[in-house]
Amino acid sequence: TNFFVDNLHDNKDALKYLKDRGLEEKTIKEFRLGYARDEWRNLHDFLLKKEWSEKDMERVGLVKRSEGKVYDHFRGRIMFPLSDSAGRIVGFSGRIFGKEAENVGKYVNSPETEFFNKSKILYGYNLAKLDIRRKDFTVLVEGQMDLLMSHQAGVTNSVALSGTALTRDHLELLRRLSNRLI
Repeated sequence: TNFFVDNLHDNKDALKYLKDRGLEEKTIKEFRLGYARDEWRNLHDFLLKKEWSEKDMERVGLVKRSEGKVYDHFRGRIMFPLSDSAGRIVGFSGRIFGKEAENVGKYVNSPETEFFNKSKILYGYNLAKLDIRRKDFTVLVEGQMDLLMSHQAGVTNSVALSGTALTRDHLELLRRLSNRLI
């Protein structure tokens, strides 16, 4: 996450894009938004220097392997860290930034891993759970940008889906805090 955050602050165009979409610096920092450079092995090489094994990088969904070569899963994307209920980063959602290609998804999520299951994760849940309990209702929005703008506007009991349909696991997670969902 810190790697992507540092990349965002080094990329004036990506930072300007987020600010032009209405995000304030405080929100960008609070949600730890980042940027994955449009390079094939940028994160891979960084993690190798930190003594990560390629096997571990692949296991947590940060790199992919094809025809014996390893490359970064996220390239040329605004990065949204996805946290579990305790605030631990378990995956990422990356929005394409720059030239959009026809055969590339606008958003790409981390693959399912032992840590990340998108059917059980709600974006912003770790930051919203106290206000959900206090206000006794949840506001559910569609995506990351909707959630960021909601929190920025003071609707801090909101959470978002991350590229998946609403599941029973999502509802059970929310029901622990409140039975009311908007």
